[in-house]
Amino acid sequence: MNYRCSSCGQTEDVASRRPKCACGGLWLLDYLAPGFDLARVERDTWSLFRYRAFLPLQGETWREVSLGEGLTPVIPLDEEVLLKMDYCMPTLSFKDRGAAVLVAHCKAIGVEAVVQDSSGNAGNSVAAYCARAGIACEIFVPEGTSPAKIAMIRSHGADVTVVPGTRDMCAAACREKVEREGRFYASHVYNPFFYEGTKTYLYEVYEQLGRVPQRLFVPLGNGTLFIGIVRALEEFLAAGILTAMPEVIAVQSERCDPLARAAAAGLAQPAPVTPVPTLAEGIAIGQPMRGAQILASIRKYNFTVITAREARILEARAALARRGVFCEHTTAATYAAYLDYRGRHGPTPDSLLPMCGAGLKSEH
Repeated sequence: MNYRCSSCGQTEDVASRRPKCACGGLWLLDYLAPGFDLARVERDTWSLFRYRAFLPLQGETWREVSLGEGLTPVIPLDEEVLLKMDYCMPTLSFKDRGAAVLVAHCKAIGVEAVVQDSSGNAGNSVAAYCARAGIACEIFVPEGTSPAKIAMIRSHGADVTVVPGTRDMCAAACREKVEREGRFYASHVYNPFFYEGTKTYLYEVYEQLGRVPQRLFVPLGNGTLFIGIVRALEEFLAAGILTAMPEVIAVQSERCDPLARAAAAGLAQPAPVTPVPTLAEGIAIGQPMRGAQILASIRKYNFTVITAREARILEARAALARRGVFCEHTTAATYAAYLDYRGRHGPTPDSLLPMCGAGLKSEH
């Protein structure tokens, strides 16, 4: 199994410690999962590793890493909306899906220490799974990150470096350390093993419902969940589970929308933006590194990109809480955008929204 450069096509063994190709292109994973079949699901495994037949795992290191992630409920919110309760995870975030698979890979190739940058949730997930696996960890976060998220990261024994400035500045500082010191970059943006974990979001939905909902709403910043969902959908098409793509409606913040602007203008690269502070910190990515890959999928499948109005985020969060669902602000932004979408387009039956992060994590 190899990495393949998204720019020049060069291949490299997945045991490589290099975070990207020498030409600067990001790695893709040359891995073709078997045709998805529920009969091959290991139903006696109570974690996302029940889908290990369809994951690029090396050996049995996942057994030393798993915290019982996955298998989150799908519940009805109303007659039109289903919620996938992905904050019912060990670190209260969907990022546990990707972190579990990525850290299992790190353990398999003998990585002893990692660094990563995050707005909070991915860093917390990587820190937790590294603690489980006995791997040293340092997480870079931007100033303004929720104190609760920082406290959770530190609780796992990880070092935390708070970087002044934006989320993109934080990422640049972390990558500079990777280049300077040769540390392993356990990035949920750079490393494609992470997306092999997030694709299990849709595996579970299909196993739970026996179908894929008609409309999939998904938050879009770096594309962590979006890319995983696309990967799962393409596998379902190849296996004959689907004959056509469902509607995918990706959600950006109106205060940081490089992919929404690019999609509207037919651009192949993210549009230049100057991010403005937003409650939706988890999707406030001004320079998404996999933007070209994301936009290519949007064009290929005619997906829709919408934005969440900042003024509606707290209202949407309160509305969900009144139904017993207490989520973080970034998650509420997806629901806020959904409400505006429904207001413009009318009833939207069979819509699925991810509840990506728990509310206590984003109290400031």
